[in-house]
Amino acid sequence: MSDAVVFKKSLSIALVSVLHAILPTGCAIACLYAAERAYNIPIDNAFLVLVIALAVLSLGLLQPRGDITSRLSSGRAVISIDVVLRWLVLLSILFAIGYATKSSANYSPRVILTWAIVTPFLLVAASMILYQLTRRVLSDPANMRRVVIAGCNDVSVALAKRLQDHTELCMSVAGFFEDRGVDRLGIETGAPMLGKLAELAQYVKLRQIDVIFIALPIRHVHRVLNLIDQLRDTTASIYYVPDIFVFDLIQAKTRDIFGIPVVAMCETPFSGFQGVTKRFMDIILCLMALPLLVPPMLGIAALVALSSQGPIIFRQRRYGLDGNQIIVYKFRTMTVTEDGASVAQTQKDDKRVTPIGRVLRRYSLDELPQLINVLQGRMSLVGPRPHAVAHNEEYRKLIKGYMVRHKVRPGITGLAQINGCRGETAQLAEMQARVHHDLEYLRHWSPLLDLKILVKTMIQLLQNEKAY
Repeated sequence: MSDAVVFKKSLSIALVSVLHAILPTGCAIACLYAAERAYNIPIDNAFLVLVIALAVLSLGLLQPRGDITSRLSSGRAVISIDVVLRWLVLLSILFAIGYATKSSANYSPRVILTWAIVTPFLLVAASMILYQLTRRVLSDPANMRRVVIAGCNDVSVALAKRLQDHTELCMSVAGFFEDRGVDRLGIETGAPMLGKLAELAQYVKLRQIDVIFIALPIRHVHRVLNLIDQLRDTTASIYYVPDIFVFDLIQAKTRDIFGIPVVAMCETPFSGFQGVTKRFMDIILCLMALPLLVPPMLGIAALVALSSQGPIIFRQRRYGLDGNQIIVYKFRTMTVTEDGASVAQTQKDDKRVTPIGRVLRRYSLDELPQLINVLQGRMSLVGPRPHAVAHNEEYRKLIKGYMVRHKVRPGITGLAQINGCRGETAQLAEMQARVHHDLEYLRHWSPLLDLKILVKTMIQLLQNEKAY
């Protein structure tokens, strides 16, 4: 079972994922250090070499098999045996290396023996504590993902039963959507029939459904494609059962739920450890930049206040993660502060733009207050640019897949912006190009891509002629 299928974008779940990755290595190193101190053995180069070797080997050998949910379903006994066996394999490799390099004499036999015996007990105890912690986090109702299933057949009913029987999967099945009547199905579903397939998209929007499993037969591929098109105007994660690769996939991953194959057709790239990495980068880079930027930001604030009447900071409603509304901050650059049902895009030589505002917009200095949005967790440094709510409601009706760009936090800059897609979108094709780059970002995200976008953004600030 893929953690990406199960996990909601929750900090507690992300932290548990990190603990699963680093705790075994940390315990082994901590136990070695404690053994050295217990026998008053000085910390020397030989100790450091062993720590490095231990860290390298443990990151591979002490990592538990499978994903978190699979380990939970294994049970305590299986997990404990697996931990001990992995520890014995790691010890065997270390002893073999020591024998081959003639370096065993550099270490105290008492320390090594104590460490070899005590560490597996510590690893098992840590694994059991983590086992209980993970179960508690996954059983939190706030972390449950609401699920509906499109299509009622033997496979989809078996999937629903597995989700209901295994609470550690952190999913709650709301019901099925099917065009056939219950009397024609001849299947005991165990969950209610919620309506026809044509009603699915509207239900998902109104009920805040997190995950959709599409279980229509492969011979109905056109019906599946139509259903996917209708669901593009939602932020729900979509999976097809079984696997099929005829669609435009976002973060495609093939996994199974206790033997039932599924394919991630539209999923966020920021699940588990990747989400922690992304957020960590945002916070660190913001904290590094703010001390340098606060003085010029104060100067800009004074210029805005003195140059025209109105607030210094312009606040506007925009769509953020999962299509939820957020308030985005900017230095005010215009004589108006539009945030209604209709918001006119800024055009070249727009009379609403103040003289100071024109300079700020030219070099994107008006976006600097969005660093606060990043620290708040509403935005990221890099991601699809957020649009005014009025513009979102306009374009989501015109561009298929438009709302998928909201499966990640919006960014101060993004892949679309460094590819020239910024400024006014007078033609629909211009917005389509922007959305295309946003979805490419979701498909190919990596920390290195974020850094490349940030560097190219800074270079282009002095060259872009579309900012006005």
